[in-house]
Amino acid sequence: MPDENTDQPETKPDAPAETKGETKGESKAETKPAEPKDDLVVTEHTLTVGRQTLRYTATTGRVVLRDEVYEDGKFTGFKAKAEVSMTSYVVDTGDGPDQRRPVTFAFNGGPGSSSVWLHLGLFGPRRVLMGDAGDLLPPPYDLADNPESLLAVSDLVFIDPVSTGYSRAVEGSKPEPFHGYQGDLESVGEIIRTWTSRNKRWMSPKFVAGESYGTLRGAALVEHLQSRHGLYVNGLILISSVLDLSSIDFDKQRNDRAHALYLPTYAAIAHYHGKVRRRSLRALVKEAEEYAATEYPEVLRKGSRLTERERTAAVRKLASLTGLSEDYVDRADLRIEHWRFFGELLRDERRTVGRLDGRFSGPAASAIAEEMDADPSHDAISGPYAAAFNHYVREELGYRNDLPYEQISRRVHPWSFKDFEGRPIDVTPKLERAMRQNPHLKVHIAYGYYDGATPHFAAEDVVAHLQLPDELRANIEHAYYEAGHMMYVHEPTRRRQSKDLADFVTRNSPSH
Repeated sequence: MPDENTDQPETKPDAPAETKGETKGESKAETKPAEPKDDLVVTEHTLTVGRQTLRYTATTGRVVLRDEVYEDGKFTGFKAKAEVSMTSYVVDTGDGPDQRRPVTFAFNGGPGSSSVWLHLGLFGPRRVLMGDAGDLLPPPYDLADNPESLLAVSDLVFIDPVSTGYSRAVEGSKPEPFHGYQGDLESVGEIIRTWTSRNKRWMSPKFVAGESYGTLRGAALVEHLQSRHGLYVNGLILISSVLDLSSIDFDKQRNDRAHALYLPTYAAIAHYHGKVRRRSLRALVKEAEEYAATEYPEVLRKGSRLTERERTAAVRKLASLTGLSEDYVDRADLRIEHWRFFGELLRDERRTVGRLDGRFSGPAASAIAEEMDADPSHDAISGPYAAAFNHYVREELGYRNDLPYEQISRRVHPWSFKDFEGRPIDVTPKLERAMRQNPHLKVHIAYGYYDGATPHFAAEDVVAHLQLPDELRANIEHAYYEAGHMMYVHEPTRRRQSKDLADFVTRNSPSH
């Protein structure tokens, strides 16, 4: 966050504190943890984009997040509460950083995911080389310049929420306050506010980009930044969007809405694997969408009141769209749960398809298992990104830390949604408020047809029910890709999506 490097380029776990009082009757001396300090490292780089050479500064490491402390109503100072890892890229235009240049704050989801995926997969100036479904490269993988980087039109800040990446609660404190909707929101918002202030970027066009749970965080975060800090945002980028978790929650087979909204994704994945023929992908998905929006919800609503003829027709229709057998659809009571679909589609081949990206498939651990045992798309992606980031951050960005970089942390669970007790986990009211508050806020939503984690039709349905006037609804744009959850894994999509996002940022960054 500061403009200058600090004197702590290396960070290692503290050695055990020495203790006194080893004689009988004496207690061990209490030791107070050292006051944490930012340990940012600054390096200079170039990137060739077309005929242009971008000179940019990379700043990476951990910054100390502090709370205001009040005792008996009196302000007593700031207390360190977390050390948050982040990486920023700022283009030098010749006279130093351009304070009017756009800046994009990016993070992934989980909850519990670091920002490595958007960082090295789509936005950053360097990207991982891993191959794609059916043509994966072997370890140890590699890195390459990313001439399609969003850095060409916007400075970038990647944030790892507490307990992900190198981010941790400060020594001696518990991380649980950060492991929930509200604590996460406030801490990420404070990092953005602080970076903006320290780097003199209040007058820059600002964008927030999130993926997966990061879209839920991002929508609420924009409202938080605007309402709490008056930090208004030009654009919100939602990649693999989920703003209302009830739209994808099967709730032990009882949420018929989710069954209907997943259907087009099942159709797309079945088409990719050759289980549904004689139709193009778009034609099949459109047919599934029409059925999911009209007849299918009515079929599910009727339950046992369906006539035999109606049930037979529904079984036949669902089988034709999903590539599953009529017998399976009938035994599933017309309700196809997603984990079971991933394990069932290629059961005759003893393979399972990916949840994050249905284009991927892998050997099933058991040919008779009820559900998939592991996600082959996540298996394919995690190794290359781990190798690339751990090499890159040390060897190219010069930051060394003996902590494990937590790509996806299990320590954040159970995640607290106490703010939504007794009601669905739904941030659409936050997005509606943010758009009413700031009529210049534009929203870009990116969907992957093969995304089995946040299906496109569910996200569309949520957006269609936003309570907005027509003039604000016109601020929302949609982009569709023949790819999965991390759609940039698919090379043609990565190139197209990079162009689409650069265009979105450029169009919505007023010139001064």
